[in-house]
Amino acid sequence: MKMIMKIPSPLRRFTDNQKQIELDALTVKAALSELFNRYPDIKPQIMDDTGDLRNFVNLYHNKVDIRQQEGLDTKLQAGSEVRIVPAIAGGSSLDTCLSADELSRYSRHILLPEIGISGQEALKNASILIIGAGGLGCPLALYLAAAGVGHLGLVDDDVVDESNLQRQVLFTVDDIGHPKVDCAKRRLERLNPNINITKYRQRLTADNALKIIDKYDIIIDGTDNFPTRYLVNDACVLLNKPNIYGSIFRFDGQASVFNYQAGPCYRCLYPTPPPPGLVPSCAEGGVLGVLPGIIASIQATEAIKMITNIGTPLSGRLLLYDALALDFEFLAIEKDANCPICGESPSMTKLIDYQAFCGLTQSSVAKPYKEIEAKALKTWMDKDNRVILIDVREPFERAICMIAGSQFIPMQEFDARLAELDPSRELVFHCKLGGRSAKVCDKLTELGFSKVTNLKGGILAWIDNVDPSLTRY
Repeated sequence: MKMIMKIPSPLRRFTDNQKQIELDALTVKAALSELFNRYPDIKPQIMDDTGDLRNFVNLYHNKVDIRQQEGLDTKLQAGSEVRIVPAIAGGSSLDTCLSADELSRYSRHILLPEIGISGQEALKNASILIIGAGGLGCPLALYLAAAGVGHLGLVDDDVVDESNLQRQVLFTVDDIGHPKVDCAKRRLERLNPNINITKYRQRLTADNALKIIDKYDIIIDGTDNFPTRYLVNDACVLLNKPNIYGSIFRFDGQASVFNYQAGPCYRCLYPTPPPPGLVPSCAEGGVLGVLPGIIASIQATEAIKMITNIGTPLSGRLLLYDALALDFEFLAIEKDANCPICGESPSMTKLIDYQAFCGLTQSSVAKPYKEIEAKALKTWMDKDNRVILIDVREPFERAICMIAGSQFIPMQEFDARLAELDPSRELVFHCKLGGRSAKVCDKLTELGFSKVTNLKGGILAWIDNVDPSLTRY
């Protein structure tokens, strides 16, 4: 008669990590006998030398203690469930590369049968490269350092800005203006002095990517731009490194594992990047502060699973997370046989110019509108009062800071307010960084406006070069 024996996590190491086992038995005793025949090593954990249940092991038949039924002679029916419920305590001398401090520090990991001493040793011997010390990179580094990953590499060329502190939890106000990788290394070494940290205060490029990435077992993508994302993907494929991907925007996040055991890569999912400016960055569109912590925790989990060889990696699946709906959705990713980097006949055998690939290099085709630097605009406005500066940002952005004398037409209101614009006047548009205002300039030139100019770098460039008294955001 078919029944189910449910195995608790402390004993699954004796059953090849199986949570439940189907057995053919008429009584609890017969079920245990068949279990012991299949997995002899589990018997001493459950039975004593006299053949009785150990006094720290209870058995439940259909959620009722067998001691309240007929003991080991309790009869089973088709579909019966018997659950083993132990209370285990004990210890042994260990032959391990972990120090006494590490055994204590990582004890909650070691207590997990799926990880144990061997898994923690694997973490200690592993190396992970985190590309980007931003919203994703900060919680990634914290959790992986705390988990005991023996060697972490951090790649980032930026300095800490006050606007980073809302989500980049490695940093404090004392770090503002200092290189991110320097601040991160100090903080992580205080968190866990048993690990090694290598910092790369440089931007990852096609010139240095292969040399840096080749030194690590696992690569984690914490980047925030398409050129670097495609660069990381291609370098990982060329070097046969797993690439743990994550991205965030506003209230949404994505995660996956690419190039794992010949699985699909990022190009299989997105063969080409979107046109420049179509997808706004977090700096333009914003991001919920806790969101990168959620996605980074998933990335860190995937790395730990991969190192300790437990669970099922997120390869061939794309995780979509909607924070507002608290919704997780999984979509299948198929390996593309025609992928230019990982397909059956790859056409790419080396790294390329990723700025050009993503359409971000200077085009030889002139823009239909002019662009102006912040200082030049200030000089022009001081000399010519006919210049009209128009802010196209959102109302909440203008409430944070505004350029004196500027007019305000939010981007979404442009179609309804075109009649307010005088085509005979010099019109200069700005947003936060210059992307949204460039779209406005494009549209106006298509409508026949000839005196249209975009403020390069937006209001942040104005703050940096003209009026530092304004609040950055």
